[in-house]
Amino acid sequence: MHICVTGGGGFLGRYIVEQLIQKGHSVRIFCRGDYPELISQGVEIAQGDLRDPIAVEQAMQGIEAVFHVAAIPGIWGKWETFYSINTLGTQNVIDACRKQGCGRLIYTSSPSVVYDGKPHFDANESLPYPDRYLCHYPHSKALAEKAVLQTNDQNLSTIALRPHLIWGPRDNHLIPRLLDRAMSGRLIRVGDGSNVVSMAYVENAATAHVQAFETLSTNSPCAGKAYFINEAEPVPLWSWVDQLLALGGIPPVRRSISPTMARTVGAAMEATFSLFRLSSEPPMTRFLASQLSQSHSYSIENAKRDFGYDPQITFTEGMRRLEPEVKDFVARKQKNG
Repeated sequence: MHICVTGGGGFLGRYIVEQLIQKGHSVRIFCRGDYPELISQGVEIAQGDLRDPIAVEQAMQGIEAVFHVAAIPGIWGKWETFYSINTLGTQNVIDACRKQGCGRLIYTSSPSVVYDGKPHFDANESLPYPDRYLCHYPHSKALAEKAVLQTNDQNLSTIALRPHLIWGPRDNHLIPRLLDRAMSGRLIRVGDGSNVVSMAYVENAATAHVQAFETLSTNSPCAGKAYFINEAEPVPLWSWVDQLLALGGIPPVRRSISPTMARTVGAAMEATFSLFRLSSEPPMTRFLASQLSQSHSYSIENAKRDFGYDPQITFTEGMRRLEPEVKDFVARKQKNG
């Protein structure tokens, strides 16, 4: 099939692209950058911005299915930025699918769209959207997810996937930041370290997207629904962080702060950064304090039942594959001082 992947040059997007190529599909990515390594694999590049409806529509010409992965992540920033890219940009993708006669839309969402400030243990998709959000990213993604699911009909089948804590080789966001903070002595555990989280190894998450695409149709049970995507068993968050650091020979996290103190500090930093209109990201926010100290684990039973999701790469294997990159990152940081 002729498939478009928005954000196909990014972390998760590239794994999706590679799996689609392996299955013989013709792939076009909609992105802002240039990716010669993907071009060499036969991928077509359509450059543009999600906020430009004309560019989005042109990228969808002749396309039969769309994986909408592109988004702006983060815990800090202007509402207008998150809303224009994550929410209105998604609406542009929906409109383009309609105009170009595309039949399937697979949307990459986030479990944070249902985060209500409370711990989640083996939660399922019955969790409602909260009345308020602690930061703009989950709010903008929730609005986008609702639009995608409400769009589902006989002409355009849609599905939303919520991968939690995507990790693995080629990560340019989560893992480098953790390693950098640890090496500079700025990584502090929030809470007693007993909180567990669900995690999604990147290749497993990509496979879930492809499986959803292959199952999605007008009458399929997954059409018009959202699904959590992660490994079946959660892991202790801070134990995983220490294991990650150990791959690079970095000592485990020793310092800690209570969740209450972290939220207090986060609220103060939010107020200060807002008052002085600082564009950089605060070291701590109320949302981050909650995410680092609370348990967040999710059931994948519905994804298993409705489109056969069955993560094949184990946590141990994922860590083995990640180890060379961690060691390389640490070596480069030490070399550069």
